[in-house]
Amino acid sequence: MLALLGYGMVITFMILIMTKRTTAFTSLIIVPIIFGLLAGFGPQLGDFAMEGVKGVSKTSAMLLFAILYFGIMINAGLFDPLVKFTLKVVKGDPLKILVGTAILAAIVSLDGDGTTTTMIVCSALIPIYDKLKIKKLYLATILILQNSIMNLIPWGGPTARVMSALKLEASDIMAPLLPGMALSLLYVVGVAYYLGLKERKRLGVTVMDNATMTALSETTDPEELALKRPKLILVNLLLTASMVTILIMDLIPAPIIFEVGTALALLINYPKLKTQRDLIEKHGASAVQVIAMVLAAGVFMGILTESKMAEAMAQHMITIIPASMGPHFALISAILSAPGTFFLSNDAYYFGVLPILAQTGAAYGFSALQMGVTSLMGQAFHLISPLVAFIYLLLQLTGVDMGEWQRSVAKWAVGIFVIFVSTTVIMGFIPL
Repeated sequence: MLALLGYGMVITFMILIMTKRTTAFTSLIIVPIIFGLLAGFGPQLGDFAMEGVKGVSKTSAMLLFAILYFGIMINAGLFDPLVKFTLKVVKGDPLKILVGTAILAAIVSLDGDGTTTTMIVCSALIPIYDKLKIKKLYLATILILQNSIMNLIPWGGPTARVMSALKLEASDIMAPLLPGMALSLLYVVGVAYYLGLKERKRLGVTVMDNATMTALSETTDPEELALKRPKLILVNLLLTASMVTILIMDLIPAPIIFEVGTALALLINYPKLKTQRDLIEKHGASAVQVIAMVLAAGVFMGILTESKMAEAMAQHMITIIPASMGPHFALISAILSAPGTFFLSNDAYYFGVLPILAQTGAAYGFSALQMGVTSLMGQAFHLISPLVAFIYLLLQLTGVDMGEWQRSVAKWAVGIFVIFVSTTVIMGFIPL
């Protein structure tokens, strides 16, 4: 019964947002409460929700200061040279811009953090998309596709969890993953090329001389111009690069990195107290909307997990596999990982479901490495799950509807999933 209610909760949420009956924010809160009441957990729902909110508190803090930091960097003009250079290279061609988006998203995703990738890529490219009227749905789609691939690097969330749960080494698990990752990155560049052709047909190529490019890349708003700090670009670049490096090396918790970085950015660029207050107020409004969504997702995750619905769903996923399919258990697990990592958080799937799958797989002769690799195949779809916090930041920055974006990403994510599974099968890591 709990598994059925869990499935019903997630499916109801998806139907409501994809049919635009409710906003994601209200659905994330109201839907789990209704299903929690149906499951008989009325008096405990407050505690369940609070546990979920506590679980996303670190992410919320990071998002708050990341939004403030990158907002300040945009005001200071850190990304202006990149925008100017990009416009000079692409020369108003939507095709080149979309292919460039895929390349930039892949490179920035090397840090393994979706929030940082979203802030950097969107900060650099949204002005160009706006100026040339390119659909930002394509930006949000390409970014998440590339990030879902690069998220498999050892310091990314899912792979690190698999290594921890099954006691595997990074070198062992990356060997079967790298060919599929490389082909998938090229595949997404191909997707970007196709979408670029569509936008080129719709918009045409804007022929831009130097004066036009300057007009597109430079603001004429007196208030924005007053905030530019062209003489401090190198200082701001060094500060940002240092923060990203510390983030990748995992030396200091991410929220603290961005909190300190925000304080330094304000002191360096805007020493006047009034300007600091104005900027915090300006960017704080955007941050509140994103954090509200993340906290709402925390309510959803808290009730789903603490009510044991997630655990019941995990057990059900395993029991639906008939014993006669034992010789194909690794392939089945790969397929199962797609809905598994969509409906459940990475923690729930890799620390709850995977150990059971690994034990079952061992009975059929499959190694822990094989089961670990198969469990990562579903990451092609994981980042469109409503349980992923940073996607609300991406949707906020691009102004894209969640349901429309999920449909767009899922369509192309099928290709990534097929590539992942096919390469591991061809290499012999997943026997048919």
